Amino acid sequence: MTAIQELIKEIKNLTPIPAVINQLLEVVDKPDSSMAEIANIIQYDPAVTASILRTCNSAFFGLKQPAESIKDAVSLLGTDQIVEIALMKSGAEVLGGDQKGYGLYDGAMWKYSVSSAIISKQIAGTLSLKNKNTIFTAALLKDIGKTVLDRFVGDSFEKINNLVVLENFSFLEAEKRVIGVDHTELGGMIAKMWKFSPRMVKIIRNHHLSDLSMAEDKEIAVVYLADCVCMMMGIGVGADGLAYRFNRQVMEELGMTSEDISQIIARFVLNMKEVEDLLNVV
Repeated sequence: MTAIQELIKEIKNLTPIPAVINQLLEVVDKPDSSMAEIANIIQYDPAVTASILRTCNSAFFGLKQPAESIKDAVSLLGTDQIVEIALMKSGAEVLGGDQKGYGLYDGAMWKYSVSSAIISKQIAGTLSLKNKNTIFTAALLKDIGKTVLDRFVGDSFEKINNLVVLENFSFLEAEKRVIGVDHTELGGMIAKMWKFSPRMVKIIRNHHLSDLSMAEDKEIAVVYLADCVCMMMGIGVGADGLAYRFNRQVMEELGMTSEDISQIIARFVLNMKEVEDLLNVV
């Protein structure tokens, strides 16, 4: 069995994101979507409903009265917060734990994924982009390919690292050369198998901008930039973290300055404790 065949077999063994998440993503970024519509989608998935209610009623949110239904939760916390909780609950099952091949332990991948998603949404808000929830979700799940590729990277790490150190490959290029596929390609395959929208598949597949023309796509550029901001802050810097190249064209495409990035970092650092507390609850 080739490495690619083994990878496809492992993809099929992954626990997929619940179908309700795709249904949510179809409506949440529509300007005319209503609280009732979003509540109706969630309430028919008992597992997701139970998880959301448990999180909403935790001490973290400090609600004066407990939410007894998804409609209560949406009314008390708002649609954006509920959608983010639903997404994070689903993502935690897939991205939690260690990714030893990438040098990420004790849930570091999960903390990095959530941080990247929050920063992506901040940048999208700053730029007044539509589809903020799609951008949040793509940033949250963009490294799903690493969960499958992890073992293969661990087994081949010396070869990959030699290409990075001795031949100036990026980590992505070295993955592709040694294993035959990189984690962005694999992530795109998983997203497609899970029936994510073509838009989501495209963002996940191109979030490292191996094709530089993709920098012209603002949604992809935002997710890429959020990834870089996380690296600047030392979040998610595993074995591969420093072996990527920053593309300055992204800043130009988005019309953002170094000062804008500094402000985003400052805002995120202020909220870091809140993010960590939320991760413990979710």
